Amino acid sequence: MNTSNSNTQSANLLIEVFTEELPPKSLRRLGDAFSEGIFAHLKSANLVTDSSSVTSFATPRRLAVQIGNVLSQAQDYPVREKLLPTSIAYDANGNVTPPLLKKLAALGHADIDLSTLEKSGEGKNEALYLNVIAKGAALEQTARTALEQTLSKLPIAKMMHYQVQQKDGQLADVQFARPAHRIIALHGSKVLNISALGIDASNETEGHRFLAPGVLTINSADQYDSDLKNKAKVIPSFNKRRAQIEAALLKAAGDDLVLMPDSLLDEVTALVEWPSIYECQFDQEFLEVPQECLILTMQTNQKYFALTDKQGKLRNRFLIVSNIETATPHAIISGNERVVRPRLSDARFFFQQDQKRPLASRVADLAKVVYHNQLGNQLDRTKRVQAIATGIAQKLKADEQLANRAAEIAKTDLLTDMVGEFPELQGIMGSYYASHDGENVEVSAACSEHYMPRFAGDALPKTQTGTILAIADKLETLVGIWGVGLAPTGDKDPYALRRHALGICRLLLEKNLSLSLPELIELARAQFSQKDVQEQAKAADIYEFIIDRMRAYLRDQSVSGKPFTSAEIDAVLSQAPSQINDLIERLSALREFNALPQATQLAAANKRISNILKKTTTAIPVSCSSKLLQIPAETAVHDALEKITATLDTAYEKRQFVELLKALVALSEPIDQFFADVMVMDPNPELRDNRLALLQQLHQKMNLVADLGKLA
Repeated sequence: MNTSNSNTQSANLLIEVFTEELPPKSLRRLGDAFSEGIFAHLKSANLVTDSSSVTSFATPRRLAVQIGNVLSQAQDYPVREKLLPTSIAYDANGNVTPPLLKKLAALGHADIDLSTLEKSGEGKNEALYLNVIAKGAALEQTARTALEQTLSKLPIAKMMHYQVQQKDGQLADVQFARPAHRIIALHGSKVLNISALGIDASNETEGHRFLAPGVLTINSADQYDSDLKNKAKVIPSFNKRRAQIEAALLKAAGDDLVLMPDSLLDEVTALVEWPSIYECQFDQEFLEVPQECLILTMQTNQKYFALTDKQGKLRNRFLIVSNIETATPHAIISGNERVVRPRLSDARFFFQQDQKRPLASRVADLAKVVYHNQLGNQLDRTKRVQAIATGIAQKLKADEQLANRAAEIAKTDLLTDMVGEFPELQGIMGSYYASHDGENVEVSAACSEHYMPRFAGDALPKTQTGTILAIADKLETLVGIWGVGLAPTGDKDPYALRRHALGICRLLLEKNLSLSLPELIELARAQFSQKDVQEQAKAADIYEFIIDRMRAYLRDQSVSGKPFTSAEIDAVLSQAPSQINDLIERLSALREFNALPQATQLAAANKRISNILKKTTTAIPVSCSSKLLQIPAETAVHDALEKITATLDTAYEKRQFVELLKALVALSEPIDQFFADVMVMDPNPELRDNRLALLQQLHQKMNLVADLGKLA
């Protein structure tokens, strides 16, 4: 690498911190933060380039980074620094002042030739500048600072405090995620003289705790990855280790499907340095328990990978990832089978005990569970959701009794032992228990479905009762939490109101429900007896909040692979639609209309009409009188509008938006002629108001689908 410094050398850099077992759930994040932090410091010191490769390593007992083409000494570089205004740097006789000498001394240039200082600027803005060649940063010093600062800023939830014995025999207090034992700092094959966490760097690390115990010497930064794998039974790369585990699990599963949630894969990868996959089994009798319980037990408590057949039915065999590779894994397999049995027995016990008491008998106990100190308990909330759900069912002409019953028992599984042990199963267990109690099929399904969608892209309820309850539950949360002053601000949204609002949007739109959103909000508001809640939960604010979520949702939708534009979305939503189930149809129709040759002219005319109407301060008559039409151009607009009004109204009623917008083409030429020949703001108030009334009628009919002026 070319450089002005003769002693500069380029080589790969390796820095490793070897520790006790690190927190597995955050290991991946720690590894990335460690490598990014070290690289950022070196880059800011010009010791690396953008093309320098960065390889991150993270195992249960080490964080490391390998950076390619790192300089031992950064190139010298020119520095131009403003010193002082000339009027301060020199006195009236042109002599150097003490402030200038003090400034130069502070910058380490007390002996500089003053004639080399640069004057720049004119008049009062003239100032004195220092131009020098600064020495490039040295790798050793920069690496020391980089390591210290990076370690101090790692995303560690809880630090451990411990002591390290120094060379002089004294104990030093240190804090880190886990006690550190060794540090490697190699530039090529040279050990850098740096230290951190009370440890001096060397070229030594340790291998696998059981398969390759003892000290391993790394002679070169380039050999780190291969030496650990070949000599120490350690796969240092988190990503490579994860990929190897995933491939091995798929192979061991055979014809079955292996359940591999990303969080579990990450955690298991963070628990092993040399992964080996073994197959275990549990007793067939446990399959009588809902499989969600068994799967969650295995994943959460034991970090096991459950297997299902291709239809999704749980098998009584599972896979484990061990940190021990052996040709005789019987002890490992039997040990894990022995450990999982009591866990599955607990799940079976909870399931059997919960079934002894019907969900309906638990409703009264919801009064003992606080929902929110300003909104009452879970029973109060249940009654509100019941009223909202019944009201929605009535609007949809659905079964009100089913909606009411589903709302009544939907939250009772929160009081069961199983959900108490595994909160993630709320709703799922409610469905199982409701079925066991002999509840209606839709009521049982709604116990789980009312949580849907739980996240962006999640499935929607399949049943009508589940859909109704999902809307009711989300509306109650949204209005109630908003009403106690906890509306989302910035990134803070502790009650996930944005997710609830998006869920309402998806349910109404994707289920094609012809429900008025403002009416739904008012229905929810009416269930809160607290006046302050009703006052703070303003319907207009909540409506706008939901529409904002809809705006974000629509940005991700498209027609023929082409996303909707902001102008198209704004044109539709600016009409403040009460029903949102046909928004995609409106946008698709708008896209088709926009392709017409007359679209641009009609959009511009519509915008012009909007501006005229906005500036009008007097009351506009409800309708236009044909008797007051004097100019042929205004008569032509009136007649053209009269001719297509029935077509527009029928198309709108039938939601034939494309036909409606295409019918507007007939207005294109008459409108053009109108603005060419007619002075709307006529001095005669009677003529002026009549023309404004005509424009208002025209504007209303042109904007049935969307505000076309937004496209101009």
